[in-house]
Amino acid sequence: MSEVFDIADRYCVQLGALDPCSATYAGIPGHDHEMTDYSPAGAARRVDLVRDTLVALAAAPQETDDDRLAASVMTERCTLDVEQYEARERLRDVRIIGSPIQSARQCFDLMRLDTDDDWAVATERMTRVPDSLESIEESLRAGVDQGVVAARRQALACAEQAATWGGEGEAEPFFRALASRRPDDTKLAAAAELATSGYAHLAAYLRDEYAPAADPRDPVGRDRYMLFARDFNGIELDLEETYAWGWEELHRIEDAMRRVGERILPGAAIEEVIQHLDNDDTRAIEGVEEFRRWNQDLIDQTISDLEGTHFEIAPPLRICEAMIAPPGGAAAMYYTGPTEDFSRPGRTWYPTMGQTRFPLWKEVSTCYHEAVPGHHLQVAQVVYLADKLSRFQRLFGFVSGHGEGWALYAERLMGELGYLEDPAFEMGMLAAQAMRAVRVVVDIGMHLELAIIDGEPHAGETWTPELALPFIIERSRFPEVFMRSEVDRYLGWPGQAISYKVGERVWLESRADAQRRKGAKFDLKEFHTFALDLGSMGLGQLRDELARF
Repeated sequence: MSEVFDIADRYCVQLGALDPCSATYAGIPGHDHEMTDYSPAGAARRVDLVRDTLVALAAAPQETDDDRLAASVMTERCTLDVEQYEARERLRDVRIIGSPIQSARQCFDLMRLDTDDDWAVATERMTRVPDSLESIEESLRAGVDQGVVAARRQALACAEQAATWGGEGEAEPFFRALASRRPDDTKLAAAAELATSGYAHLAAYLRDEYAPAADPRDPVGRDRYMLFARDFNGIELDLEETYAWGWEELHRIEDAMRRVGERILPGAAIEEVIQHLDNDDTRAIEGVEEFRRWNQDLIDQTISDLEGTHFEIAPPLRICEAMIAPPGGAAAMYYTGPTEDFSRPGRTWYPTMGQTRFPLWKEVSTCYHEAVPGHHLQVAQVVYLADKLSRFQRLFGFVSGHGEGWALYAERLMGELGYLEDPAFEMGMLAAQAMRAVRVVVDIGMHLELAIIDGEPHAGETWTPELALPFIIERSRFPEVFMRSEVDRYLGWPGQAISYKVGERVWLESRADAQRRKGAKFDLKEFHTFALDLGSMGLGQLRDELARF
């Protein structure tokens, strides 16, 4: 093992001990009985590890090209960790997705629960949930004292999430539901009550104490937005140019939707076509479990079709499980990667939001996005390449612009390969593309408080959440219940929502560049293999590396 790879390995081991919830996500063993300390002291210990690692990386010799890539990827990611810590972002980690408030619950989704020993580990972890949630509260209190607070909207939305997991509402709370799988295990039941009570306490704090002290304004402003955008995209962006390009993309996609709509319902407006597709019982599934099985069947068939033809898919990557997400989280479907030994496979998670009927016209491309050739093929391939990529690259190197850009590229690719010949499914892909273009417009527009362009409703007015909600419902053509959650997501996770289209833009431009350079010698399968074998990285570096293909 080279010195660079040894540094990366030691970092992952030490980070796993300092952040057990992240260790579970990454599949690092030995910490599933522990919970992360999110207090200021816990965050300080983690950033000290990052700083020490950066010093070691700067001094380490780079003996191979793999060393060069591993060092540059890790340096860029770790540097951004330090910048965010120094900007005191760890004192206001409150958002409806991607914050400690969700991680402390979602880590249980990824734990093994097959044997008595597995359940004993889960029981011990549950007893530690209240302390972990109190450490979140400790950081938030420190932030309030320093005048560093999240937006009130995020505090109230997270209070609602915590209340769901804390036993408020009609749904059985998560930890009690988990314990009900072993009705005679009194220790597990007691631990589940502790964890449930911990979330109820956090919900009350967020709602009654933190929200009144939180920032009534949602926009984070240019400086914070640029920091978050670099973290999620790994590239310096001209935000005004990107905002204008988002509008151009939205108009281009809407033109394509009108053309496809003519093939489905000639003479009808896009809205009528979508209503027709939503009500088409020949393209719908009734029942949550039936829909999960449909997702699983589509994943399995796609893997079978693409392996050896358009991709090289190693045997461990040919298993990807379709799951239904527990209630209480954000509305968006998501993916979790496999463990290093693939004993826990990659999984897609679908939040039903209470629905039991599932129109399929949008779900085909969503499945391609989350599973194969999207996130599963990309993430699991990285985990598989232990001889080429450092442990940091495999476990902690995910960059949203790279990953979400690839997954959006994968949706379009499946159309290119002939898998969206049914115009209903092509319309679903285009609707997803439109929603991602809307994200670019609204995310940058709201946080930088830009003006709406000429020719659009409310032209010249400054973007606000009140203007954004009806706009994204109308122009994304996604259900209102989903898009309401999306507005909160954009406001709480600045710079992430743009990473889909920004990343896809780099992937498409890099492929076009390779096609120009290689001409008739260009091979799509070889391009994909070369690209995925690089592992995740910032989009700026990705563009440079793909220029070497």
